[in-house]
Amino acid sequence: MSQLTAALIYALCWSIARLPWSWLAALADGIASWWIRVDAREARVARRNLELAMPHLDADARVALHREILCTTARQALETLRLWTRPASRNLADIVEFHGVELFDAALADTRGLIVAAPHMGNWELLNQWLAMKTPLAILYRPPESPTGEAFLRRVRANAGGQVEQVRAEASGVRTLLKRLQKGGVVGILPDQQPKVGDGEFAPFFEVQALTMTLLGRLAARSGARVLVAWCERLPGTSPPRFAMHVQEAPEAIADADPRQSVAALNNMVEAISRRDLAQYQWTYKRYTLRPSGSGEVNPYTGLP
Repeated sequence: MSQLTAALIYALCWSIARLPWSWLAALADGIASWWIRVDAREARVARRNLELAMPHLDADARVALHREILCTTARQALETLRLWTRPASRNLADIVEFHGVELFDAALADTRGLIVAAPHMGNWELLNQWLAMKTPLAILYRPPESPTGEAFLRRVRANAGGQVEQVRAEASGVRTLLKRLQKGGVVGILPDQQPKVGDGEFAPFFEVQALTMTLLGRLAARSGARVLVAWCERLPGTSPPRFAMHVQEAPEAIADADPRQSVAALNNMVEAISRRDLAQYQWTYKRYTLRPSGSGEVNPYTGLP
C-alpha cells in the first residue's frame, strides 16, 4: 500500500513540477507569505534560530532575513520537485559554475576511500545527483517515520542514475559505510543533522552549543579516507535557478582522535559555508533541541506558539 501511495504522490509532484518556473516561484513566495501570516512551524523555527544564532541583528534586519529564508526554503521545495521528477542529465545542465571539482576527481583516483560532507546549504538533492553521475556512492540517511515517506524518498532518489545506495542511519548502516570506505569507495554524509544522545559531542555553531555528530570523524579516522566538503549553491538572479558546484578540502582536524576537536572543526566548516549566503542554509531545522548536560538550559523551541 505504501508503494502505491508513494507512486500517487510522485504523480502529483510530477504534475506540479511541470508548471512554468515563474508560476512555481510565485507560488513559493505565496507559501512563504502564508507561513509568516499564520506563524507556521517553518516561520517559528526559523525565527527562533535567528534569535539564537544572530542576536546581534537589529529587528528590521532579522525580519528581512527571516522573510528571505522562508522564500528561499519554499522555492527550494518546489525546485526539488523538478529535480526529483526530471532526468538527472537534464538537472545537471542547471549547474553552470564549477569550483574545486579537480579535488574531487583527484580523490576518486586515490586508493583511499572518500567521505563527502554535504551541509544543508543550497540544493543538496542536486549535489546528490551530481555525485551519482561521477561515481557510485552510499549516502547515509535518516528514514522518515512513515513507510510511505520512505518509499517516496527511495523512488525519487533513484532518479540520480542508479549509482546511489541509500544506507539507514543505524548500527548496521554505519558498518556498511566503513566497509565501503575501507575498499576505497565513496560515502556521502549530511554533517549538520543533530544526532541522538550518545552519538555526538557539543560544539559551538554560530556561538551556540549544538550536539554534533562524531560519526563522520570516526569514519575518517578508522578508514583513513579523505574528506571533502561539497555543496550546490544557487546563483543569484537566475530564473529558472542555476547553480554553482563547490568542492573544498575539509579541515584535517575533522579526523582528530579527540571527538571534541573533530566536531568543533566540523561546525566551523559548516558555519563558514552557510555564511556565504545565510538564506540558502536550512534554518527551518531544530538544530539546538538538545542541550548540554548540567547546563541548566532547556529546549529553546519549547513553548513556541
